[in-house]
Amino acid sequence: MNPNQSRPFPWGMLLLPVGLAAVMTPAIVLASGGSIGGFDGVVHEIEHRYHAHATRIPFMGIISGIAGISTHGGVHNLHLAEFENFSGRIDGEELNTIVAQHIGEGWQRIVRETHRNGGDQSLIFVRPEGNHLGMMVVDLDGHDLNVIQISVNPDQLSEQIKEHRSHHHDSDDSSKED
Repeated sequence: MNPNQSRPFPWGMLLLPVGLAAVMTPAIVLASGGSIGGFDGVVHEIEHRYHAHATRIPFMGIISGIAGISTHGGVHNLHLAEFENFSGRIDGEELNTIVAQHIGEGWQRIVRETHRNGGDQSLIFVRPEGNHLGMMVVDLDGHDLNVIQISVNPDQLSEQIKEHRSHHHDSDDSSKED
C-alpha cells in the first residue's frame, strides 16, 4: 500500500459491537422481568390496570431543560402524563397500592387524600436525590388523572419564593405611594 493512500474504514469492527448491543438489550430487559419503575412504571401500570391511555406532553425533555436553565438547576427531571376522560372508578387504597408498588425504591408517601366518593384523590411521594427532592404527584380530579414527577432543589426554591415575595411587596408599596 502506498504510504500516501488512506486505509478504508473497518466497518466490520463497528458492526460487531452495535449488533451485539441490539441483540443483548432486549434479552437483558426480558431477563430482568421487563419491569419498569419510577414515573414510567406508575403510568404503565395505570394504563394497564384501567385500560386507559396516557397523553404524554410532547417536548417535555426540552421543557424540563428550559426549567433547569431558568431556575439555575433548581428544577429538573420534569415528567407529565395526563389521562383525560378517565372513566375507571378508582378505590383510594388500590391507587395507593399501584403507585407504591411501581414507583421504585426510596420513595415515601407524604400525602394521601381521598374524598368519600372516590372522584378526587391525591397522592404525593418524595425521595432524596442528592441536594434535590424528587416528587411524584398522582392527582385524580373527577375524570382527569395526572401523574407528575419533578426534582427540585429546596434551597433554590426557597430563594425563588423569597425573591418573588419581595417583588410582590415592592409593587404593592409603589402602588400605595400614588
